[in-house]
Amino acid sequence: MTAILFSVKSWAAWTPGETDGDCWRGPGISESSPPMLLRRRISRLGQRALKTAWDQPGKERARLIFSSRHGEFGRTLSIMDSLTQGTEVSPADFTLSVHHALAGLLSIATGNTEGHTAVSSGMESLFYALLEGAVCRSEKPETPVLVAHYDELLPEPYNAFGHDDDETVALTLCLDQNGEEFLMSWAPSAEGASPSRTPGGQLLDLLDSSARSAVIVGERLTWTIERTHAAA
Repeated sequence: MTAILFSVKSWAAWTPGETDGDCWRGPGISESSPPMLLRRRISRLGQRALKTAWDQPGKERARLIFSSRHGEFGRTLSIMDSLTQGTEVSPADFTLSVHHALAGLLSIATGNTEGHTAVSSGMESLFYALLEGAVCRSEKPETPVLVAHYDELLPEPYNAFGHDDDETVALTLCLDQNGEEFLMSWAPSAEGASPSRTPGGQLLDLLDSSARSAVIVGERLTWTIERTHAAA
């Protein structure tokens, strides 16, 4: 088993509401929003993901790490449909379909020059992003890190490649000093173990409760996240 510590100074999240509305969660949510010019270019999921990141402290100087299993798959599907029908591909869909597009837009809008990373590692994308964020904090403790994770249900017919318990979620954590400390450890999953539901939802439930730990079974590794102590 291997483990690493990280400190969460603030977090914010979005999940779809029960009646097609928005369900915002977390102490990091504010009334501010990304500029309208920026929001008009991106999808509904992208808007929610950027909103959760926009509300975090130090976004102008933080290292940005975005993670997603499928990215904004609706754009990719639109490109494939255009190609099969022999019509012109939307320039916006082409530009914004890549996994690091949202990170690039956020860095431009905030004047952030720290650079960014995009992580896509299947069901375990969020945890590899947290690992990347914790390592970045270790290398440059003076620089905060924003870990932004977003995913949505795959549309038909591609939902056959997803899981029955997939969720749509956008979640951003600000890793910085004087936050709530967590220990994340990982080990190979037991043979035959069934993967847990979407990791973003399970981590969100841990953050938004008084629970001490969460265990998430991935496709290859089992991840355990434990609270060690509250924010100073």
